[in-house]
This record gives sequence, C-alpha cells and structure tokens, in this order.
Amino acid sequence: MLIQRLCTLDDLPEIERLAAASPVGVTALPAEPERLAGIVEASIASLSEEVTFSGEERYFFVLEDVLQGRLVGCSSIVAAAGFSQPFYTFRNEMFLHASRELGLHNRIHVLSLCHDLTGHSLLAGFHLDEALQADPDALALNARGRLLFMASHPQRFAESTAVEIAGVSDHSGNAPFWDAVGRHFFAVSYMEAEQIGSNRGRHFLAELMPGYPIYVPMLSDAAQEVIGQVHPGAEAIFDVLLHEGFETDDYIDLFDGGPVVHGRTANLRSVADSQMAVVTLGEMRPGPRWLVAMPEVRGFRAGVVTVAWTPGEPLQLDEQHARWLGVTEGDSVRLVGGD
Repeated sequence: MLIQRLCTLDDLPEIERLAAASPVGVTALPAEPERLAGIVEASIASLSEEVTFSGEERYFFVLEDVLQGRLVGCSSIVAAAGFSQPFYTFRNEMFLHASRELGLHNRIHVLSLCHDLTGHSLLAGFHLDEALQADPDALALNARGRLLFMASHPQRFAESTAVEIAGVSDHSGNAPFWDAVGRHFFAVSYMEAEQIGSNRGRHFLAELMPGYPIYVPMLSDAAQEVIGQVHPGAEAIFDVLLHEGFETDDYIDLFDGGPVVHGRTANLRSVADSQMAVVTLGEMRPGPRWLVAMPEVRGFRAGVVTVAWTPGEPLQLDEQHARWLGVTEGDSVRLVGGD
C-alpha cells in the first residue's frame, strides 16, 4: 500500500536518496543536502502556522510504501510562487506587423519575459521511483493526492495554480531551447543552469534574461520545434495535469521551453469533484478506485482504495486501510474518483 503524507525530519535521508536519483531538468529536487533540509524544515513550519491566505508556505509530500517502510516518491506545493522574488516565465504572444501601403499583414510568434504567474500556487518537486512510473495508482496518488490537501484547505492557497513541465533535453544535458536562447546570456550548459536554478533559485538567472520580446522565427529550427514540448520522462504527469483541467498554451519555461500550465484552483477536477464522507469500520465491499485523504493539516494522509462507495453515504473501510490512512470510526475523509 502506498500512502502520501507530509514529510518529517526523519524522512530527510530518504529524501536525499530520491533527490540523488532524480534526473536534472525533469524534477525540481535540489541536490544539496542543506537545501533539501531547508525545504523539509519550511514544510514543517508551514504546518504550525494558522494560515488565512497564501504566502511563503511550502508543503512537501512524500510517497511511502508502508509495507517496505521506504519512500518511493515525493511532490510539493508552493503556496504562492514568487513570494520573495518574481516567478518568471516566457509568455507566448502574437505580434501583428502590417503595412497598409503594401497590403501586408504578418502575425509573428514572440516570447515575452513576464511574471504573470507570480502569486499563483505552484505544484513542484514531482519525483517517482523508476520502478513505479508505469503504475497508474502511484502516479495518480503522487500527482493528485496533494490536490485533495488543497481542496480541504483552500485558504492556504491562491485562486490559481501553475505547474512547470520539463521540456526537451537529451541524456548529455543539452537542450535546444537553452542553446538558442539562454546560453547567449550565461556561459553555462543547460544542465549547469538547471543545477544553479534548483539549488539557488531560478530568479538569479531569470533576471538576466532578455527583457525585450524574442522573435521565434529568428531562433534555430531545433529550438522552434521544442517550444511547448514535453520531456518524455514528464509525459505521464503532463497527461494527468491535462485531465485535471490545466491550460497549456500561454506560457513556457525560461530554460528548456517546456509548457508552464495553469488553471483555476477551484476548477481542477480533484478539487471540484472531491466529496466528504464519514468513515465506518467493517468489511470493504469491492468497487471502483478512489483517492481517499484524511484531510487534517498535520495528519494528512492519502491513498488509493478500491471500495464500493455511494456519494452521500458513509465510507466503509477495514481496520488495516483505516490504520494506513490514519482514520477511525466517525472521522471524515475526502474522496475523488481514481480514474
């Protein structure tokens, strides 16, 4: 059984192991132990605060195999992206160039540096062990379970949510978009830029990016082809986010040109469609797959449960599943369809 929960300091060695195994550019896990420790400590501190609006809080979730007692994945939510520094992206735009005398009208695709998504909540730090990347339950729980936390505590998050999706790069650490744009402003490779951004924050590099629009037709063919394209290692999570209702066409990442998706938090499927139920203990009847979460802030736990349940009725769990989810008779849980 896989359980998603919020991290503790005891998880730090396992989180360092996950970070060491995560590919550069595909996840946002920093490699430096001090930075990881800071993220874990910030998450713990965020739980102790009485939050009435989104701010600098960060919530770091881990995915635990409770039978083996080891972590197999992680993900996080930044309550307000760019709280301390602007959250930069490139905005996809079309400029119109026209000449009445010549009767010409040309629409030109340009990329404009912006911080439109500053203040949005940000889903980040997604990582799943390679052995589980084809497991739909593990993928759904790691990606969507945290949305049930957002649904249960809307005051802690912004009205809109964004996600950076990894763009195209190769095994050697080369990215066509970075080579055509970013490398001209920084004498580092794409992999080095991602490591700097992961460990120190992307604003250090973003603030030196060109402030004027970049005309896409002037970029290399290789760079143009990868704008808005998804890294093969991120396609599964990208599909989950599309199913959640995120929009994909407006923004791209500064480094690799991957899509930066966004959507109204309340309209995301796992938020809008989730419902509450009261737990009763007993024999579980076979049924469809549900994402089930114990919604309390400090005790949050979520899992995928195959059980018969009718909206408006109690949810009957056996003692083992109730223990894994940290609930007992009479507790309330939040559910959403697992498909």
